[in-house]
Amino acid sequence: MNKIIRRLLFMICCLCSTMVLFAQNQTTEEVMRSNGKIYVVVAVCLTILTGLFLYVFLVDRKISKIEKDN
Repeated sequence: MNKIIRRLLFMICCLCSTMVLFAQNQTTEEVMRSNGKIYVVVAVCLTILTGLFLYVFLVDRKISKIEKDN
Protein backbone atom coordinates (compact mmCIF):
# COMPACT_ATOMS: atom_id res chain seq x y z
CA MET A 1 0.00 0.00 0.00
CA ASN A 2 2.87 2.33 0.84
CA LYS A 3 4.46 1.81 -2.58
CA ILE A 4 1.23 2.65 -4.36
CA ILE A 5 0.83 5.90 -2.43
CA ARG A 6 4.46 6.84 -3.06
CA ARG A 7 4.10 6.18 -6.80
CA LEU A 8 0.87 8.13 -6.94
CA LEU A 9 2.46 11.13 -5.19
CA PHE A 10 5.45 10.97 -7.53
CA MET A 11 3.15 10.92 -10.55
CA ILE A 12 1.17 13.90 -9.23
CA CYS A 13 4.40 15.86 -8.64
CA CYS A 14 5.57 15.11 -12.18
CA LEU A 15 2.26 16.21 -13.66
CA CYS A 16 2.24 19.42 -11.64
CA SER A 17 5.78 20.28 -12.66
CA THR A 18 4.92 19.90 -16.36
CA MET A 19 1.87 22.13 -16.00
CA VAL A 20 4.22 25.08 -15.43
CA LEU A 21 5.70 24.52 -18.87
CA PHE A 22 2.29 24.77 -20.55
CA ALA A 23 1.65 28.12 -18.87
CA GLN A 24 4.32 29.91 -20.91
CA ASN A 25 3.22 32.22 -23.73
CA GLN A 26 5.94 31.38 -26.22
CA THR A 27 7.55 28.02 -26.67
CA THR A 28 11.30 27.65 -26.68
CA GLU A 29 11.19 26.76 -30.34
CA GLU A 30 9.40 30.01 -31.24
CA VAL A 31 11.86 32.10 -29.26
CA MET A 32 14.87 30.37 -30.82
CA ARG A 33 13.40 30.65 -34.30
CA SER A 34 12.71 34.36 -33.87
CA ASN A 35 16.31 34.92 -32.74
CA GLY A 36 17.73 32.72 -35.51
CA LYS A 37 19.36 30.40 -32.98
CA ILE A 38 17.36 27.35 -34.03
CA TYR A 39 19.56 27.07 -37.11
CA VAL A 40 22.66 26.97 -34.93
CA VAL A 41 21.15 24.15 -32.89
CA VAL A 42 20.25 22.21 -36.04
CA ALA A 43 23.76 22.74 -37.46
CA VAL A 44 25.39 21.51 -34.25
CA CYS A 45 23.13 18.44 -34.13
CA LEU A 46 23.88 17.61 -37.75
CA THR A 47 27.61 18.05 -37.17
CA ILE A 48 27.53 15.72 -34.18
CA LEU A 49 25.50 13.10 -36.05
CA THR A 50 27.79 13.29 -39.07
CA GLY A 51 30.81 12.82 -36.82
CA LEU A 52 29.24 9.83 -35.11
CA PHE A 53 28.34 8.16 -38.41
CA LEU A 54 31.83 8.80 -39.76
CA TYR A 55 33.38 7.35 -36.60
CA VAL A 56 31.22 4.21 -36.79
CA PHE A 57 32.06 3.79 -40.48
CA LEU A 58 35.81 4.08 -39.85
CA VAL A 59 35.70 1.69 -36.89
CA ASP A 60 33.76 -0.81 -39.00
CA ARG A 61 36.40 -0.62 -41.73
CA LYS A 62 39.19 -1.17 -39.20
CA ILE A 63 37.40 -4.15 -37.66
CA SER A 64 36.74 -5.64 -41.09
CA LYS A 65 40.42 -5.27 -41.96
CA ILE A 66 41.48 -6.97 -38.69
CA GLU A 67 39.01 -9.81 -39.29
CA LYS A 68 40.28 -10.25 -42.84
CA ASP A 69 43.89 -10.46 -41.64
CA ASN A 70 43.04 -13.18 -39.12
